[in-house]
Amino acid sequence: MLGKILTGLLLVASSMSVMASPWEKVKTPTIGESSSIGSYANGCLAGGEMLPLQGEGYQVIRAERGRYYGNHEMITFLKELMKTSQQLKIGNVLVGDIAMPRGGRFSSGHASHQTGLDADIWLRIPEKPLTQKQLKSVSALPMVDVKNYKIIEKNWGTKQAQLIQLAASDDRVSRIFVHPVIKEQLCKAKWKDRDWLRKVRPWFGHYYHFHVRLNCPEGSPYCEPQTPPPPGDGCGKELASWSPDYQKPASNKPAVKPKPKPKPVLPAQCHVVIDS
Repeated sequence: MLGKILTGLLLVASSMSVMASPWEKVKTPTIGESSSIGSYANGCLAGGEMLPLQGEGYQVIRAERGRYYGNHEMITFLKELMKTSQQLKIGNVLVGDIAMPRGGRFSSGHASHQTGLDADIWLRIPEKPLTQKQLKSVSALPMVDVKNYKIIEKNWGTKQAQLIQLAASDDRVSRIFVHPVIKEQLCKAKWKDRDWLRKVRPWFGHYYHFHVRLNCPEGSPYCEPQTPPPPGDGCGKELASWSPDYQKPASNKPAVKPKPKPKPVLPAQCHVVIDS
């Protein structure tokens, strides 16, 4: 019996190693200036910079994953965002995954976060820094009752809205992804300036954190930008279409079977990054 168990464990371990992304095995960034290569969901990161695990107004969670590397632009953005949030007394911000030391594809968990220009920020915002013991056991705090498609009022508040608004107002930010119900809450609030709401995009799964995506920065000639969000604040029909109660207008056009997407080809520069 013990032999069978050990054999089974070896088979599982073997299959896991086959499935593992080669980018996850690299533990150090390349030397040199930061450069994001390829697209957010098919690329890599040269000259990755580490975000210190604790700084003014923030802490990195789940540091054991080693996903706290980013383009210099992202690391600078995060430090400045957290410093400002601290000054505004929003609270101690918890930073989740950014990218691996050289970016690249994950074996699971993320499709994007490959170029060091994506970062997850939790919406659980403690009033003061967590102890090392608390950091190891802290859990996510859901803002949305996903099953009933409504906000959890005891968890969602002004400081969560302010932090998202603060991030989205930065010119370096391309998009911010949140659950549609969170976007709905932001749309309901009376903001003096609503231009930043255009960047806040509804996307399922983001019910306990928001995902910040930066524009391609200078010094990254091989970075592939994403098409800008459509005009407007995105608070009308577009947002309503995400609701489970939404009924799509009838169309006389015949249904067209979507063509299969071609397998993404990794930029040539990324082969140099991972092999260097």
